[in-house]
Amino acid sequence: MEQFTASAPESEAVTIKTFAPGARLIHQGDTISYVYIIREGITKCYLEEDNGKDYIFEFLGKGEITGELEGIKKEKCLCNIEAITSVTAYAIPHRLFAWLLVNNTTFNRLLLEELAVRIRQTCIRTSYQQLYPVEYTLLRLLALEAAQDIVIPKKDMAAYLGITIRSFNRTLKELRAKNILDPQGLNIGLSRKQLEEILRRFEEM
Repeated sequence: MEQFTASAPESEAVTIKTFAPGARLIHQGDTISYVYIIREGITKCYLEEDNGKDYIFEFLGKGEITGELEGIKKEKCLCNIEAITSVTAYAIPHRLFAWLLVNNTTFNRLLLEELAVRIRQTCIRTSYQQLYPVEYTLLRLLALEAAQDIVIPKKDMAAYLGITIRSFNRTLKELRAKNILDPQGLNIGLSRKQLEEILRRFEEM
């Protein structure tokens, strides 16, 4: 990150901030102070609805950026960004971020690449939820959880999938009945090859 701040505005510099699980990096409705690039850890990106329910539309991890849209559009924060695990992040002051957008082509290229990846991932997830049953999407989420060695609370998984806790538990029961999940936990009781075969079958349905 130092290469981006060599000729930055006076008194503006990238710092590293640490967040405990449950702490918010960004608050919905606030005016942004920092754009964050996650160094370590996992966060959830969600909207807090008027009825008190949360809609999780993304989990963000190492190397991903958040707050960039508000930084570009100069608008209040659309959503909350909350740490699921302990998180360390590079904090770019909003004023410095605006300066980098105008003056640093390398930063702009990296930002565009990250946004392109984000759009692609969102499109893929949306297609999963539209085309395939909840079992398929849940298995993909559990596989990601295992690969990242993190624990995502049930309520967050349900909010991410756009279903109720009741529907979530029913889906778990169905996967356990098929011996895909452990009888009690959320571990996938299959080899990677077996899991890929099951996902392929869902795709062919």
